[in-house]
Amino acid sequence: MISTMSYTSYFENALIAGRKTSAAPAVINQVLEDLAAATIAQTRYLLQENIKDLDRMDPTDPKYDRLKLTESRLQDIASDILAIAKLESPLGEVLLDKILPNGLQISKVRVPLGVAGVIYEARPNVTFDVFSLCFKTGNICVLKGGSDADFSNRAIMSVIHQVLAKHNIDVNAATLLPVEREATEALLNAIGYIDVLIPRGSQSLINYVRNNSKVPVIETGAGIVHTYFDETGDLEKGADIIFNAKTRRVSVCNALDCLIIHSSRLNDLPNIAERLLEKQVELFADTNAYDALDGHYPANLLNKAEPEHFGTEFLSLKLAVKTVDNLAEALDHIAQYGSKHSEAIISEDGENITTFLNNVDAAAVYANASTAFTDGAQFGLGAEIGISTQKLHARGPMGLDELTSYKWIVKGSGQTRNP
Repeated sequence: MISTMSYTSYFENALIAGRKTSAAPAVINQVLEDLAAATIAQTRYLLQENIKDLDRMDPTDPKYDRLKLTESRLQDIASDILAIAKLESPLGEVLLDKILPNGLQISKVRVPLGVAGVIYEARPNVTFDVFSLCFKTGNICVLKGGSDADFSNRAIMSVIHQVLAKHNIDVNAATLLPVEREATEALLNAIGYIDVLIPRGSQSLINYVRNNSKVPVIETGAGIVHTYFDETGDLEKGADIIFNAKTRRVSVCNALDCLIIHSSRLNDLPNIAERLLEKQVELFADTNAYDALDGHYPANLLNKAEPEHFGTEFLSLKLAVKTVDNLAEALDHIAQYGSKHSEAIISEDGENITTFLNNVDAAAVYANASTAFTDGAQFGLGAEIGISTQKLHARGPMGLDELTSYKWIVKGSGQTRNP
């Protein structure tokens, strides 16, 4: 175990900032509005720093797309920050309020989690999202980004600090740790400093954090996503949904990884695949699906599936195809290979839809819609700090409410408890 000693000052400064930073809602919102404006104003600087990171990464790496910032993406990020500013803060919300028979007034009130640590890989947008959501909810954030995005993250944090300083707010409300591995180890062992740790990235990163952290962890799991096209699925609707879920943005966790198709619809598979060919999607099909596609899909993009292709988060233009004879087999396949992230059914059968939605164990389940919507902004949360695939505290896209806990406030008039 590596001691937190060399990183203690980072953690102590974050704790102090937490005690000092108690801005009024109007100030919080103004900071976020100014950050959105600064993001647009400093687009050139942010893109220049991002290019330094991109130049060090192979463009064929699935992480490249996640790493890349563009003018359009920065505009979207600024829009998300403004959306967060406009949302009602959950802080202070009274979840329960009652008077006990002994006269004690007891209430349950939303409060910040405290100091949130976030470990993430080549995703510079996370720096913006985490700060905005944490600041809105009164939390302090300590970030540990990957070396792949170090230039980008430091540029973003400098913009955040400029805005905080402008409002005379302690810049340690947002801390970016050094990229060294030792910083990760220190964060995992920062008992008494970090209240909750949230990993965002590959399954290997998430597993490592879960297995080694002494700080409570909220898992934001990898997305191994399935869509089941059943015997009643509408072909035109289904082809559009599958195309969008697979190709809209391949490097995100809600992208489709496996198409499950009912055996009675194999004759329609070439029509579904025709849309995928527009983006040169490489298919890994089981025997029945391969036979249905053979001669209808380019040989260089059509492969026979191996066992390892099922249960793989591709993060690229690759898709597994599995044939089943009924809904029960589809549910079994998802239960075996899914990651409890997002799953969908394409069907016109109400009973099948209800069974699927009720029985699939995932944070988000869909009927006749693309899994690309599993996203905090799309769910009306402004943005997200991650998509939790666990069941304790939070599940699915984590927005403002999920960054709060609660405490009990008890008011009396001299009551004492009997022996």
